[in-house]
Amino acid sequence: MPLVEAAISLGAFGLLFGAGLSLASKKFYVWVDPKEVEVDEALPGVNCGACGLPGCSAFAHAVVAGKAEVNGCIAGGSTVTDSLALIMGVSADAREKMIAKPMCSGGLLNAKERFAYDGIEHCKAAILVANGFKTCTYGCLGFGSCKIACPFNAIEIDENHIPVVHPERCTGCGKCVEVCPKNIMEMVSDKSKVHVLCRSQDKGKAVKAKCAIGCIGCKICEKKCPYDAIIFENSIARVDYTKCRNCGVCAAKCPPKVILDMVPPRTHAYVNAAKCTGCGVCAQVCEFKAPLGEEGKKYTIQEEKCHGCGVCIEKCPEKTISRKI
Repeated sequence: MPLVEAAISLGAFGLLFGAGLSLASKKFYVWVDPKEVEVDEALPGVNCGACGLPGCSAFAHAVVAGKAEVNGCIAGGSTVTDSLALIMGVSADAREKMIAKPMCSGGLLNAKERFAYDGIEHCKAAILVANGFKTCTYGCLGFGSCKIACPFNAIEIDENHIPVVHPERCTGCGKCVEVCPKNIMEMVSDKSKVHVLCRSQDKGKAVKAKCAIGCIGCKICEKKCPYDAIIFENSIARVDYTKCRNCGVCAAKCPPKVILDMVPPRTHAYVNAAKCTGCGVCAQVCEFKAPLGEEGKKYTIQEEKCHGCGVCIEKCPEKTISRKI
């Protein structure tokens, strides 16, 4: 009998609690737009915050409410943009892909150290000790705060203790930029292939004393750039990406080789001798002395000297120069 009574009591409590939960679910039910659920499911779900909202669910709500554009998910790229546009019944273009780029090359092999650091291997911890252990107070500390913060495993620290970003994994969320205590991480267009890898604001002599590969402010890159795409701010060269054509002339002419040129080997220029008028413009604009000839006669391009920058192709008034196939 006691067992029967216990079973009846337990069943009664179960019915009572079940009824209470049923009433509570109806009273506190919050209606969610089915489209919001669809949008949320189409998102990456990483809650990186690159869209400017707390997470994917907040972004999904904003999209359906008309407060956010369907191309606002930077991490998702064109695939997510297309999915959201289909769900919402609109058309949209994916944003230009942005990737993180470490603007420093002063790793263990190039930058000098002021003292031996023997603390927590984390950039934010290392900077608390005399602003970092490197002689260059602007340089990367190399402990990988950026790598730890990256939710997409897009960053590695190489043997030189410098971050390496894998473009195919980077979604442009900007988490690494936020956590870098030296502010050397920068978001740039995936189409931009020429970068000045230095953030030092010291003068040339001081830079050379601290780092073997720092920008010395010689301004040769500025003088040689055919598109006025190099500017100087606080004694440091920077690329104006709105003007840069990725020709690579600045990188080729930079004395300390602090400018990175990520363009694969360029195709050499070629002169169509049948159409060349011998104006000599190609020889005037080429920084590598690759065009060979005399004004009034046909010109040829010396392949061993040609950098493939394409400046002569653009400047040729007769359009007789093209890239060699």
